[in-house]
Amino acid sequence: MSVLEMKVPSPGESISEVEIATWLVADGDYVEKDQAIAEVDSDKATLELPAEASGIITLKAEEGDAVAVGAVVCLIDTSAERPAGTSAPVAEAKKEEKTAEVAPNPNPAPTKKEVVVEEKTTNYATGHPSIAAKKVMDENGIAANQINGSGKDGRITKQDVVAAMAAGFSANAAQGWGGSRDTENQKMSMLRRKVAERLVAVKNETAMLTTFNEVDMKPIMDVRDKYKMLFKEHHEVNLGFMSFFTKAVTEALNLFPAVNAQIDGKDMIMHNYADIGIAVSSPKGLMVPVVRNAEQMSLAEIEREIKRLAIRARDGKIAPDEMTGGTFTITNGGVFGSMLSTPIINPPQSAILGMHNIVERAVVINGEIVIRPIMYVALSYDHRIIDGKESVSFLVKVKEMLENPERMIFGGKDPLEVLLGL
Repeated sequence: MSVLEMKVPSPGESISEVEIATWLVADGDYVEKDQAIAEVDSDKATLELPAEASGIITLKAEEGDAVAVGAVVCLIDTSAERPAGTSAPVAEAKKEEKTAEVAPNPNPAPTKKEVVVEEKTTNYATGHPSIAAKKVMDENGIAANQINGSGKDGRITKQDVVAAMAAGFSANAAQGWGGSRDTENQKMSMLRRKVAERLVAVKNETAMLTTFNEVDMKPIMDVRDKYKMLFKEHHEVNLGFMSFFTKAVTEALNLFPAVNAQIDGKDMIMHNYADIGIAVSSPKGLMVPVVRNAEQMSLAEIEREIKRLAIRARDGKIAPDEMTGGTFTITNGGVFGSMLSTPIINPPQSAILGMHNIVERAVVINGEIVIRPIMYVALSYDHRIIDGKESVSFLVKVKEMLENPERMIFGGKDPLEVLLGL
């Protein structure tokens, strides 16, 4: 008998322990090499733990346990043979996803020569969604107990979720209320606890203020409407608002470097580059991956990098070093319908820009009342190193460039001024 000890790998520098968030396999299961067997939480990200070899697994830690980096969390008997009649879980999952996408009916009617044998088993997979199914459920706020799984051993497939959504849910099932007054304690993940500590520290340790302004989004919306198809064909990525905001922010940071700085004891660290954190929503909560050297990127490069990082965050594959080291952050509450908010600084940064929803409002332009798509923007900043004049001027510069997109090409200057050498 050959037994492999699986130890917790280091998720990144300065991380000494992780928490077992979820075991994706049960004790005694046969696992394949590189199969995801657990999700582990660190104070920076949630990562998947892949099996280092194929064999029978023995768990050595419970869900919710905090384990040190390098500690043994499970044993794998590599000499064990695969149980008869089973196939590799990875291949099975791929086959399931392909079947769910290609075949609209997962249970075709049997032919005359077929003999249908219903095999009802209950194990760890019963009632658990596949990766694709979980994504759809998270996006639509659907609980696992609202879906009957038709996959192997009762696993919930993507097609099960789609079919249940098409059939509709009862009012009680959709709301999740059962009429009782029971309570339930849920342990906060290590990531959520760390976020909570950081947010409280920001409120207690910084002199945070927020300044507001409004942006007429019509110029950018006109540019998008005119060039979005050509942009997508040429760059193979959609043209969104975030790239415009990121580009405008990098130009404004160049003019007001204190907004891009941070405090280190009695010193100010000034950055000659702009690593922009982009807050994105993931199944594990809000994450802030960083676009490195955004000041050197084109709109297409920014869009591609944001898309790559957002997909990795959504799939739980983002690495801790992809979320550290940012110098400024942009968060978009508008996608959830927020009209106005005061975003909290992402330490050790000194400022954060909040975007909000776009609403048609009556505004006065050249003495006339017109209807324009307006977005309120907010800049929260640390008043210890950023004066009111700098913060307001920074936000005004961002507004000017967004309302005059051509300024982004000429470093924040008017094209005619560049042409005239002014």
